[in-house]
Amino acid sequence: MSHLRVKSAPCDDFGVVIDITPESAGWKHVGFRMVKLLAGQPYRGQEAGREACLVVLSGDTHITVGETDFGHVGGRKSVFEDVAPGAVYVPPDEPYVVVAESAVELAVCTAPGSTGISARTISPHEMVRKVRGMGTNTRYVRNILPEDQPAFSLLVVEVVTPGGHWSSYPPHKHDSARPGEETALEETYYHRINPRQGFACQRVYTDDRRLDEMILVEDEDVVMVPEGYHPVSAAHGYDLYYLNVMAGPTRSWLFHNDSDHAWMLSDTPQSTSR
Repeated sequence: MSHLRVKSAPCDDFGVVIDITPESAGWKHVGFRMVKLLAGQPYRGQEAGREACLVVLSGDTHITVGETDFGHVGGRKSVFEDVAPGAVYVPPDEPYVVVAESAVELAVCTAPGSTGISARTISPHEMVRKVRGMGTNTRYVRNILPEDQPAFSLLVVEVVTPGGHWSSYPPHKHDSARPGEETALEETYYHRINPRQGFACQRVYTDDRRLDEMILVEDEDVVMVPEGYHPVSAAHGYDLYYLNVMAGPTRSWLFHNDSDHAWMLSDTPQSTSR
């Protein structure tokens, strides 16, 4: 199995099934934790020196951050329902408590942070569904924590890709700091598949092919993208959802398309020497 693929484990005593840290990933910024809770079960956290975005992928919760009670957050039945998720921004070092009011899938997205930004709920009205691409490259995007909303490092977005379609495509990368052209961002993809017995494929590769892996993706897998291009394809008959968490030294999403495939963004096919 690829070292970039992380599979869900059975729930631990706290409901955690995936826990990716900068140390376990071998990078500096992105942390990702997936928590599954039963009705009535609490999850308590406090991220030392790191901001967090709590994303209620499905289910109903009651969330408190420090002394602030945000009340009910969530309500979506499934990540494939055409409804925005519930989400709360948590500043570094602030304790938080998530109490499940039904069965819950909770994503805890973290990155380095500092003081000066208050805890807040992220309104579902801010997460308008957008259509990206065309034809079999069509997918549906909701920006949960985009760069025009307050945070220090984190960028969080979710995407639904219909069966038989491609996503993160044409292949693009964001692993180099080139002011005005590209930013260096680590990234995780948390995948869900409907029906869940299906699969998808994700390729992660660099220009020099020093890194070049085609990864089989099953339901509830995470693919880590430390560098390189990272297109995804959903198998026919199986819709694909993924939650992206990105972070790096500069909080901006500037990417570079693979020059071999950038012709798809124009009307005229091109050949290359490769």
